Amino acid sequence: MSTQDTNRLELLQGTLDLLILRTLIFGAQHGQGIARAIQQTSGRELLVEHGALYPALQRLEDRGWISARWGTSATNRKARFYTLTAAGRKQLAKERTKWKRLVAAIDRILGPELAGG
Repeated sequence: MSTQDTNRLELLQGTLDLLILRTLIFGAQHGQGIARAIQQTSGRELLVEHGALYPALQRLEDRGWISARWGTSATNRKARFYTLTAAGRKQLAKERTKWKRLVAAIDRILGPELAGG
């Protein structure tokens, strides 16, 4: 494990669903593609573990926020491709609003940077 791996940010509880929904706004993607997109878009700060990704995808599908179909990946392998549903788009908007409120509230608590600290 490299130093970069140990310095990587950990996802907060509940944020993975939001990131998956946001990633799927750009079109259908298979699980590994979703994980890679989150990692790349975050500037390699976030790494989604398979042990967290696939239960999250199942949870989102059970809630009707994403749908899945079998297809063939770019490497010619059978894979499930996930697509954002209309309900998922609505949920993404709600979650994004809640996330922005949370960040603003935490930012107010943290306040401005202290001189020298």
